Amino acid sequence: MRFQTDLVPARLIRRYKRFLADCTLADGTEITAHCANPGSMMGLAEAGTKVWLEPNDDPKKKLKYGLRLVDHENGHFTGVDTSLPNRMLRAALEASKIAPLADYKTVRPEVKYGTNSRVDFLLSGKGLPDAYVEVKSVTLCRSPALAEFPDSVTARGTKHMHELAEVARAGHRAVLLYLVQRTDCTHVDIAADIDPKYAAAHADATKAGVETICIGTHISPEGISIAAPLALGRPAR
Repeated sequence: MRFQTDLVPARLIRRYKRFLADCTLADGTEITAHCANPGSMMGLAEAGTKVWLEPNDDPKKKLKYGLRLVDHENGHFTGVDTSLPNRMLRAALEASKIAPLADYKTVRPEVKYGTNSRVDFLLSGKGLPDAYVEVKSVTLCRSPALAEFPDSVTARGTKHMHELAEVARAGHRAVLLYLVQRTDCTHVDIAADIDPKYAAAHADATKAGVETICIGTHISPEGISIAAPLALGRPAR
């Protein structure tokens, strides 16, 4: 999907209060951008980092820029807007472009399940068990080629793992889909040192029959799109 407005380059001054980022534009102007990312953005929020912002002229928005990309200045990018994955994946699922889920023809977003939760997508198809799909945006990279989730303790993510496990035990299909918003990774793993409870819940869910799918992305200042599947686990050394 292409960005609605041409992105503009900037340098990050600081990211704070989770959803705010002060940046310096190319002409030296300092602005505050909306940062649509509730995670820690570990490794992506150092002062001086090159970023790309999406300007807007919407009178309903208090902030006139949105932080979209981190530019690693080596040909690779990270997408930091966590609202994008579900939009991209809905289109991909409806177009049957996610191979392990391509046989499902009906895609319903934000369906209630579990305990006061909503699954990102509920898929259905003739003769197939319903598939409950939870999507997680992955942006953390601490080792070459390895993306990790989560980048901070996530009680919500752990809750989702337990609920997916119950879905699988009930005979439905339960899928955890990691969308890696980085162009420099080939593998995905669980950051057990950051959140041991999430790691344990993921292991339990896997034993219960929950599937894990990892997908990469193509990223540039023009847009973000679905790329090839990535491997689950650490790269061989």
